[in-house]
Amino acid sequence: MPATRAVPQTVVLFEGRSDSLAFRALARRRAVRLDRHGLVLIDLDGITNLRRALTGLRDADASARLLGLYDAAESAYVTRVLADLGMLGDARAGPVDVGFFGCERDLEDEVIRAAGVQLTLQTLEARGELARFRVFQDQPAQRERSIEQQLHRFAGTASGRKARFAADVIDVLPPERAPRPLVRLLDAVDAVGGGATPVR
Repeated sequence: MPATRAVPQTVVLFEGRSDSLAFRALARRRAVRLDRHGLVLIDLDGITNLRRALTGLRDADASARLLGLYDAAESAYVTRVLADLGMLGDARAGPVDVGFFGCERDLEDEVIRAAGVQLTLQTLEARGELARFRVFQDQPAQRERSIEQQLHRFAGTASGRKARFAADVIDVLPPERAPRPLVRLLDAVDAVGGGATPVR
């Protein structure tokens, strides 16, 4: 006789690896264990893969609890996909009502604002990238931008840096200052418990 799961499996969808690494970092900081229950974390490799992922997941297990994190610029697309798949239920409902949380711009922007310039610079220094950032600041295209804008642009100038940037800042950011969308997502997972099985 097959074993019965105590709780439905929870699946969390992220636009990319940088978001899922930041989620794991916040879980560590808040001492939320991600190995206690049936949690699956999926990197979509782009929000345009959301519809296909949700359709496949629902076909595989209609009882799975589906949650997600996305950038504000994709809000209309995420809302449309959730509505098309019948996940919103109510015409007045939005993504947040079903566990999909939007970052104001993107997670890197949220993290920079939450941490502040000094702590973000300290994180770059710890990674040995502060000198590179100072050279980057001196580029003509960057000189008229605010330091927050420069940090945001710098975070995305190399794939390895982008993947780790938000997670590295969250590793040193006081948990009570963590970006709200990420906190709400972790709270939603922790409400039923979570256990991480990376998919890709």
